[in-house]
This record gives sequence, C-alpha cells and structure tokens, in this order.
Amino acid sequence: MDSKKQDDIAHFALLFILLKNRKKSKKRKQWCKKWLQRRNQSSDINLLRELREEPLDFLNYLRITETVYQKLLSLDSPLIIKRDTVMRKAISPHERLTATLRFLATGRSYECLKFSTRISPQSLGKIIPETSNALYKVLRKYIQFPNSEEKWKEIASSFEERWHFPHCIGAEDEEKNGIISSCACPTIGWLNQE
Repeated sequence: MDSKKQDDIAHFALLFILLKNRKKSKKRKQWCKKWLQRRNQSSDINLLRELREEPLDFLNYLRITETVYQKLLSLDSPLIIKRDTVMRKAISPHERLTATLRFLATGRSYECLKFSTRISPQSLGKIIPETSNALYKVLRKYIQFPNSEEKWKEIASSFEERWHFPHCIGAEDEEKNGIISSCACPTIGWLNQE
C-alpha cells in the first residue's frame, strides 16, 4: 500500500476511536430544582425581614448594621440589577448583596450557601464576584490604598507590631470608614471583641 492510503486508514481509525469513546452529554432532568425555585418563600431575604426587629441579630448575621446594609444596597443596586427574562425572574439586588455579604461574613462554600439563599452554586459563582466588584467600585472612594510597595510594608510592620498579627496589612471597621456613622446602640462594638 502506498503512504497516502495508509494515512487515510489511520485517520479513519482515529476518527472511529474518537467517536466511539466520546462521552454522551447528559440531558438535564429539570431546568432548576424545585426547592430552588421557591426562593421567594423561604430564603435569607425572609430571615432579614424578621431580623430587622432585632438589630444585634441582624448585625451578627451579616456583620453590618441594617443602616449600612441599606446604604450599600442603594449604592450597589444600579451596578448589579438584572432584568427578568421570559424564562425566569431575575435574582434581585437585595438577594445578590445578601448572598455576597453572607459569603464574606462566613466564608462558606457556594454549595453550602445554596441552602440558605436558594440560589444555585453556579449562579452564586457569578453573583458573588460581580457583586464584590460592584462593591469595590462604589466603596473605593472611601478607602485609600497605599501606592507603593514600601508603604504596604510599612503598614504591615506597624500592624504586626501593634496587634502581633504577621503578614496582615490592616483591618476595616464600619465605625472608622466614614460611610455611615455607627449605630447608637451601646453594644454595637461587641463583634470587635471576638
């Protein structure tokens, strides 16, 4: 046999092997799990409505006061709002911000957060980075970052010297950042004592 025929046979054999071993894509059994579709019935949002009556519990849950939350929501909403489609209702800015703040406050995985937010882990994987970027955009005028490596190192060394916490460049606190003055509650600083 000549080399062209051998090449053709090898190509067909390779194509046959690839087609035979190709994994068949699984068809979805359902578009979205039924319990995730009932997000408006029971989720973090309903709990937040109840926690408004207990300011310390609200603070403990999201690590910010309701006043700061409302301010963040008003600043952030234009950047994270999505439109409803024919297929489904959009996840509201309120739900997006709550999921993001809960993620930042707890460090829980997306898989774990889906149970309290009733938002799929795939959606949370898009929502949390988008909302975090939007928060950075609206809050960057309130936070000043060092512009050189020496200043970063100076901050880290003074933080380690004062707080005995190495490799840290500082901490942020709602009382000092100037976004909104702190709540008048006398026990508002209890989280800082942890």
